[in-house]
Amino acid sequence: MLVNAGTFDDAGVYRLGPDTALVQTVDFFTPIVDDPRSFGRIAIANALSDVYAMGGRPINALNILCYPMKELGHEVLHEILAGGNDKYLEAKCALLGGHSVTDQELKFGAAVTGLVHPDRIWTNAGAKAGDVLVLSKPLGTGILTTALKARKLPEADAAPVVASMEQLNAGGVAAAEGLEIHAATDITGFALSGHGAGMAEASGVTLRIRASQVPVFPDAEAFAAKGQKTRGDVSNREYLGALYRTAPGIRKSREDILFDPQTSGGMMFSVRADQAEALVAGLKSRGFAAAAVIGDVLPKSARRVEFVE
Repeated sequence: MLVNAGTFDDAGVYRLGPDTALVQTVDFFTPIVDDPRSFGRIAIANALSDVYAMGGRPINALNILCYPMKELGHEVLHEILAGGNDKYLEAKCALLGGHSVTDQELKFGAAVTGLVHPDRIWTNAGAKAGDVLVLSKPLGTGILTTALKARKLPEADAAPVVASMEQLNAGGVAAAEGLEIHAATDITGFALSGHGAGMAEASGVTLRIRASQVPVFPDAEAFAAKGQKTRGDVSNREYLGALYRTAPGIRKSREDILFDPQTSGGMMFSVRADQAEALVAGLKSRGFAAAAVIGDVLPKSARRVEFVE
């Protein structure tokens, strides 16, 4: 076993031989959009993401499905599975089968297996003081999908958020090829704050994140200012407790974005400072238009994450 839960990582890694290791992960959740095909795409993009976050390549998967057949019927089921298959085909990941149960609450996702070279694994534990932090996708999916469910956000305005959640993080791995990535994680339910704190803890450093430089979806901060937040916002703050500090002058609505749980979010890289610009350029060229430098890595202090303007 090369990587387990001890470093707060996105997936486990098991060595098979000198040049090959398995990356294994599982993820599934309830719908966050109404369109079943889109939900299928998002669920599988999210499940595949943990393999990419370790620097790996997904090779096969098993679907996990909890489904109320009597209530939703075969047509919706077909669309969900077809949406997931769209992402498997795009990722060149073989679907081997899966398991389903009857359940009153719909849930969908997958257990995914990937491959990575043992010497090229990205983990949370490698960030170094002097590194620069790069984020590939904008934040705010939790706030905006909650607003969408409440019919406060028109579907047309939600289209960029849905497209981002459907986007595979494979491009992040490709953009980083040849660069010195010291640590990486994808940003999902624990938000930028929680995943950042996990990286800081595992690496023995402190992350300084510049709130004004973090890419955010249009309207997300405006909805946050109106109190449109998720329950995960509260639990993420409780989880961090005294391990973060927010500098004076940062708007409360901007801080809320940093604690917003993400679904199928982007990747955050800790990269050598002189290579950050090349990484951002590589991400942008692969469809991550919002990719940006968002902060840097400091020697360890009393806080795991510091948010500054």
